[in-house]
Amino acid sequence: MPKKIDHEERKEHILKAALRVFADVGYRDANLSMIAERSGISRPTIYLYFNGKEEIYYYAVKLVTGRLFTELSQIAFDREKGDEIDRIVLICRRIVERAKEAETELTRLLEVMLQEKNYNNRDFSDVIYRRTIKLSILFKRLLSYAKKRGVIRDVDQGKVSSHLFSLLESFCFQIAFFRSFDEEESIEFVENYLDFLRI
Repeated sequence: MPKKIDHEERKEHILKAALRVFADVGYRDANLSMIAERSGISRPTIYLYFNGKEEIYYYAVKLVTGRLFTELSQIAFDREKGDEIDRIVLICRRIVERAKEAETELTRLLEVMLQEKNYNNRDFSDVIYRRTIKLSILFKRLLSYAKKRGVIRDVDQGKVSSHLFSLLESFCFQIAFFRSFDEEESIEFVENYLDFLRI
């Protein structure tokens, strides 16, 4: 009887091998033959899953953001986790925790972005934006509910959401590139910022 293949598991295996290749030789110089060799999967088999290295990169971003957003949505609407501001802090904490857990992959993704920006003048920000816009919308919704319930004062929810998003981007960058990143200090900063909004 033929062995049953878990296709999602195989895609993740290819993805991890590709990220290692991207980190070792650079995104620009990487090719599917290298990825096939590193993953131990034939090149034709890789083509069954991905059309090329660009699609692998997009899948990496999609995989990370998709799984995380499902988890964050559950936190956002769980009233047992405190008021809306408490839940925003929990969301930020979870993002930082997940970034720390996936530090190697995060570093490789950011290295690819930097290499492409430097060598091909290519900007991946649109890809990242499309995959993370839901987080901004989630923050705005929670801030809107908090305002309606009298938890926070009247603030520009779009700006606050943008500030939170920028902080999280900064934290992810620091996790990827600086060993001195302090997880608790970063969350404390978010808590202090949001406490200023409370009535």
